[in-house]
Amino acid sequence: MTDLPTTRDEAWRYADIDAVRRLGADALDRWQDLSIAPGETNRQCMIVGGDEPELHRIRIKAGEGARAELFVVIVGSDYARVEVKTELATGAHFEFGGVTIGGGDAVREFVTRTTHDEPEATSNQVVRAVHWGEATGNFLGAINVGRGGQRTDAAQDFKALVLEKGAAANAKPELEIFADDVKCAHGAAIGQMDEMARYYMASRGIAPDLAKKLLVRAFIADALAALEDEGEAERLLEAALDVLDDAGDRIA
Repeated sequence: MTDLPTTRDEAWRYADIDAVRRLGADALDRWQDLSIAPGETNRQCMIVGGDEPELHRIRIKAGEGARAELFVVIVGSDYARVEVKTELATGAHFEFGGVTIGGGDAVREFVTRTTHDEPEATSNQVVRAVHWGEATGNFLGAINVGRGGQRTDAAQDFKALVLEKGAAANAKPELEIFADDVKCAHGAAIGQMDEMARYYMASRGIAPDLAKKLLVRAFIADALAALEDEGEAERLLEAALDVLDDAGDRIA
Protein backbone atom coordinates (compact mmCIF):
# COMPACT_ATOMS: atom_id res chain seq x y z
CA MET A 1 0.00 0.00 0.00
CA THR A 2 1.29 3.44 -0.95
CA ASP A 3 2.07 5.76 1.95
CA LEU A 4 0.08 8.95 2.23
CA PRO A 5 2.00 11.91 0.79
CA THR A 6 2.93 15.15 2.50
CA THR A 7 3.55 18.64 1.10
CA ARG A 8 7.26 17.84 1.29
CA ASP A 9 6.71 15.62 -1.74
CA GLU A 10 7.22 17.81 -4.80
CA ALA A 11 4.28 16.32 -6.68
CA TRP A 12 1.99 17.09 -3.72
CA ARG A 13 3.40 20.44 -2.59
CA TYR A 14 0.19 22.39 -3.29
CA ALA A 15 -2.29 19.59 -2.58
CA ASP A 16 -4.98 19.53 0.10
CA ILE A 17 -3.38 16.83 2.23
CA ASP A 18 -6.30 16.72 4.67
CA ALA A 19 -8.57 15.84 1.76
CA VAL A 20 -6.09 13.19 0.59
CA ARG A 21 -6.21 11.64 4.06
CA ARG A 22 -9.99 11.49 3.78
CA LEU A 23 -9.56 9.58 0.54
CA GLY A 24 -7.25 7.09 2.26
CA ALA A 25 -4.09 5.34 1.11
CA ASP A 26 -6.08 2.82 -0.97
CA ALA A 27 -7.03 5.59 -3.39
CA LEU A 28 -3.35 6.14 -4.21
CA ASP A 29 -3.03 2.58 -5.47
CA ARG A 30 -5.90 2.84 -7.94
CA TRP A 31 -4.64 3.63 -11.44
CA GLN A 32 -6.44 3.59 -14.76
CA ASP A 33 -4.04 2.01 -17.25
CA LEU A 34 -4.45 2.85 -20.92
CA SER A 35 -2.39 1.19 -23.65
CA ILE A 36 -2.76 2.54 -27.18
CA ALA A 37 -1.72 0.29 -30.04
CA PRO A 38 0.69 1.56 -32.69
CA GLY A 39 -1.01 3.92 -35.11
CA GLU A 40 -4.24 4.08 -33.11
CA THR A 41 -5.94 7.15 -31.61
CA ASN A 42 -7.61 7.18 -28.21
CA ARG A 43 -9.58 10.17 -26.92
CA GLN A 44 -11.05 10.61 -23.45
CA CYS A 45 -13.15 13.53 -22.20
CA MET A 46 -13.85 13.82 -18.49
CA ILE A 47 -15.77 16.07 -16.10
CA VAL A 48 -14.67 15.45 -12.53
CA GLY A 49 -15.22 16.93 -9.09
CA GLY A 50 -18.07 16.97 -6.59
CA ASP A 51 -18.80 17.58 -2.94
CA GLU A 52 -16.31 14.91 -1.80
CA PRO A 53 -12.58 14.62 -2.55
CA GLU A 54 -11.67 12.95 -5.84
CA LEU A 55 -8.40 11.51 -7.11
CA HIS A 56 -8.02 10.25 -10.66
CA ARG A 57 -4.71 8.61 -11.60
CA ILE A 58 -4.14 7.66 -15.23
CA ARG A 59 -1.17 5.90 -16.85
CA ILE A 60 -0.91 6.04 -20.64
CA LYS A 61 1.42 4.07 -22.91
CA ALA A 62 1.19 5.20 -26.52
CA GLY A 63 2.66 2.86 -29.12
CA GLU A 64 4.61 3.87 -32.21
CA GLY A 65 2.73 6.55 -34.13
CA ALA A 66 -0.21 6.42 -31.72
CA ARG A 67 -2.14 9.47 -30.53
CA ALA A 68 -3.45 9.91 -26.98
CA GLU A 69 -5.91 12.73 -26.31
CA LEU A 70 -7.19 13.63 -22.86
CA PHE A 71 -9.46 16.59 -22.10
CA VAL A 72 -10.59 17.20 -18.51
CA VAL A 73 -12.66 19.81 -16.69
CA ILE A 74 -12.36 19.88 -12.90
CA VAL A 75 -15.34 21.38 -11.11
CA GLY A 76 -16.90 20.63 -7.73
CA SER A 77 -16.75 22.07 -4.26
CA ASP A 78 -14.08 19.79 -2.75
CA TYR A 79 -10.53 18.77 -3.54
CA ALA A 80 -10.00 17.18 -6.94
CA ARG A 81 -6.76 15.99 -8.51
CA VAL A 82 -6.15 14.45 -11.92
CA GLU A 83 -2.71 12.89 -12.30
CA VAL A 84 -1.48 11.64 -15.68
CA LYS A 85 1.71 9.71 -16.47
CA THR A 86 2.40 9.24 -20.18
CA GLU A 87 5.06 7.22 -22.00
CA LEU A 88 5.43 7.89 -25.72
CA ALA A 89 6.93 5.51 -28.28
CA THR A 90 8.53 6.66 -31.53
CA GLY A 91 6.39 9.19 -33.36
CA ALA A 92 3.56 9.08 -30.80
CA HIS A 93 1.66 12.19 -29.69
CA PHE A 94 0.03 13.22 -26.41
CA GLU A 95 -2.54 16.02 -26.40
CA PHE A 96 -3.81 17.26 -23.06
CA GLY A 97 -6.32 20.00 -22.36
CA GLY A 98 -7.37 20.81 -18.81
CA VAL A 99 -9.62 23.32 -17.07
CA THR A 100 -10.01 23.94 -13.35
CA ILE A 101 -12.79 26.31 -12.31
CA GLY A 102 -14.67 27.20 -9.14
CA GLY A 103 -14.87 29.07 -5.89
CA GLY A 104 -15.12 28.19 -2.21
CA ASP A 105 -11.86 27.04 -0.66
CA ALA A 106 -11.27 23.94 -2.78
CA VAL A 107 -7.97 22.95 -4.39
CA ARG A 108 -8.29 21.70 -7.95
CA GLU A 109 -5.17 20.44 -9.69
CA PHE A 110 -3.58 18.67 -12.60
CA VAL A 111 -0.30 16.83 -12.25
CA THR A 112 1.31 15.41 -15.38
CA ARG A 113 4.54 13.61 -16.20
CA THR A 114 5.27 13.01 -19.87
CA THR A 115 8.18 10.77 -20.81
CA HIS A 116 9.90 11.02 -24.20
CA ASP A 117 12.38 8.16 -24.29
CA GLU A 118 12.03 7.41 -28.01
CA PRO A 119 12.58 9.66 -31.03
CA GLU A 120 10.20 11.98 -32.85
CA ALA A 121 7.40 11.90 -30.28
CA THR A 122 5.42 15.05 -29.58
CA SER A 123 3.26 16.35 -26.76
CA ASN A 124 1.18 19.45 -26.15
CA GLN A 125 -0.47 20.44 -22.87
CA VAL A 126 -2.76 23.44 -22.39
CA VAL A 127 -4.24 24.17 -18.96
CA ARG A 128 -6.53 27.02 -17.92
CA ALA A 129 -7.57 27.84 -14.35
CA VAL A 130 -10.39 30.19 -13.27
CA HIS A 131 -10.95 30.65 -9.54
CA TRP A 132 -12.60 32.93 -7.03
CA GLY A 133 -13.33 32.98 -3.31
CA GLU A 134 -10.41 31.24 -1.61
CA ALA A 135 -10.05 28.52 -4.21
CA THR A 136 -6.77 27.39 -5.78
CA GLY A 137 -5.95 26.01 -9.21
CA ASN A 138 -2.70 24.13 -9.72
CA PHE A 139 -0.72 22.68 -12.60
CA LEU A 140 2.43 20.66 -11.99
CA GLY A 141 3.77 19.46 -15.32
CA ALA A 142 6.98 17.53 -15.89
CA ILE A 143 8.49 16.68 -19.27
CA ASN A 144 11.28 14.10 -19.24
CA VAL A 145 13.32 13.59 -22.41
CA GLY A 146 15.69 10.64 -22.28
CA ARG A 147 18.82 10.14 -24.37
CA GLY A 148 16.79 8.26 -26.94
CA GLY A 149 14.25 11.03 -27.28
CA GLN A 150 15.88 12.85 -30.18
CA ARG A 151 13.67 15.21 -32.21
CA THR A 152 11.16 15.49 -29.39
CA ASP A 153 8.75 18.42 -29.68
CA ALA A 154 6.99 19.10 -26.37
CA ALA A 155 5.11 22.10 -25.00
CA GLN A 156 3.20 23.12 -21.86
CA ASP A 157 1.08 26.25 -21.45
CA PHE A 158 -0.64 27.29 -18.20
CA LYS A 159 -2.70 30.42 -17.64
CA ALA A 160 -4.81 31.32 -14.64
CA LEU A 161 -7.57 33.87 -14.21
CA VAL A 162 -8.07 35.00 -10.61
CA LEU A 163 -11.46 36.66 -10.23
CA GLU A 164 -11.13 37.63 -6.55
CA LYS A 165 -8.21 38.54 -4.33
CA GLY A 166 -8.55 35.51 -2.07
CA ALA A 167 -8.14 33.04 -4.90
CA ALA A 168 -4.78 31.66 -6.03
CA ALA A 169 -3.03 29.64 -8.70
CA ASN A 170 0.24 27.72 -8.70
CA ALA A 171 2.34 26.47 -11.60
CA LYS A 172 5.39 24.22 -11.43
CA PRO A 173 6.74 23.44 -14.89
CA GLU A 174 9.66 21.03 -15.01
CA LEU A 175 11.90 20.04 -17.92
CA GLU A 176 14.51 17.28 -17.72
CA ILE A 177 16.33 16.86 -21.03
CA PHE A 178 19.15 14.44 -21.87
CA ALA A 179 18.86 14.59 -25.67
CA ASP A 180 20.45 17.33 -27.78
CA ASP A 181 18.01 17.62 -30.73
CA VAL A 182 14.73 18.65 -29.08
CA LYS A 183 12.18 21.45 -28.91
CA CYS A 184 10.70 21.92 -25.45
CA ALA A 185 8.80 24.95 -24.20
CA HIS A 186 6.66 25.94 -21.26
CA GLY A 187 4.86 29.08 -20.22
CA ALA A 188 2.85 30.23 -17.21
CA ALA A 189 0.86 33.38 -16.53
CA ILE A 190 -1.51 34.40 -13.74
CA GLY A 191 -3.67 37.49 -13.88
CA GLN A 192 -7.05 39.15 -13.47
CA MET A 193 -9.85 39.73 -15.93
CA ASP A 194 -9.15 42.23 -18.70
CA GLU A 195 -11.02 45.34 -17.53
CA MET A 196 -10.49 47.09 -20.85
CA ALA A 197 -12.25 44.25 -22.62
CA ARG A 198 -15.11 44.42 -20.12
CA TYR A 199 -15.38 48.17 -20.60
CA TYR A 200 -15.42 47.78 -24.37
CA MET A 201 -18.17 45.15 -24.17
CA ALA A 202 -20.21 47.31 -21.79
CA SER A 203 -19.89 50.22 -24.22
CA ARG A 204 -21.49 47.97 -26.83
CA GLY A 205 -24.47 47.30 -24.58
CA ILE A 206 -23.41 43.87 -23.30
CA ALA A 207 -24.55 43.25 -19.70
CA PRO A 208 -21.73 42.78 -17.13
CA ASP A 209 -22.66 39.17 -16.31
CA LEU A 210 -22.77 38.20 -19.97
CA ALA A 211 -19.49 40.01 -20.65
CA LYS A 212 -17.83 38.12 -17.82
CA LYS A 213 -19.15 34.80 -19.12
CA LEU A 214 -18.00 35.49 -22.67
CA LEU A 215 -14.51 36.45 -21.54
CA VAL A 216 -14.18 33.36 -19.33
CA ARG A 217 -15.49 31.16 -22.14
CA ALA A 218 -12.89 32.52 -24.55
CA PHE A 219 -10.17 32.05 -21.92
CA ILE A 220 -10.92 28.40 -21.12
CA ALA A 221 -11.68 27.49 -24.73
CA ASP A 222 -7.93 27.51 -25.41
CA ALA A 223 -7.61 24.30 -23.41
CA LEU A 224 -10.17 22.58 -25.65
CA ALA A 225 -9.08 24.02 -29.00
CA ALA A 226 -7.47 20.74 -30.10
CA LEU A 227 -10.63 18.73 -29.36
CA GLU A 228 -12.11 18.08 -32.80
CA ASP A 229 -15.38 16.66 -31.48
CA GLU A 230 -17.49 19.82 -31.29
CA GLY A 231 -20.20 18.16 -29.22
CA GLU A 232 -17.74 17.04 -26.57
CA ALA A 233 -16.00 20.41 -26.57
CA GLU A 234 -19.32 22.15 -25.98
CA ARG A 235 -20.23 19.69 -23.20
CA LEU A 236 -16.98 20.39 -21.37
CA LEU A 237 -17.30 24.16 -21.86
CA GLU A 238 -20.86 24.19 -20.54
CA ALA A 239 -19.88 22.14 -17.48
CA ALA A 240 -17.27 24.77 -16.66
CA LEU A 241 -19.52 27.75 -17.36
CA ASP A 242 -22.35 26.27 -15.28
CA VAL A 243 -20.09 26.68 -12.24
CA LEU A 244 -19.60 30.33 -13.15
CA ASP A 245 -23.36 30.81 -13.58
CA ASP A 246 -24.00 29.26 -10.16
CA ALA A 247 -21.68 31.81 -8.57
CA GLY A 248 -23.82 34.59 -10.06
CA ASP A 249 -23.49 38.03 -8.50
CA ARG A 250 -21.04 36.81 -5.85
CA ILE A 251 -18.22 37.46 -8.33
CA ALA A 252 -17.57 41.07 -9.34
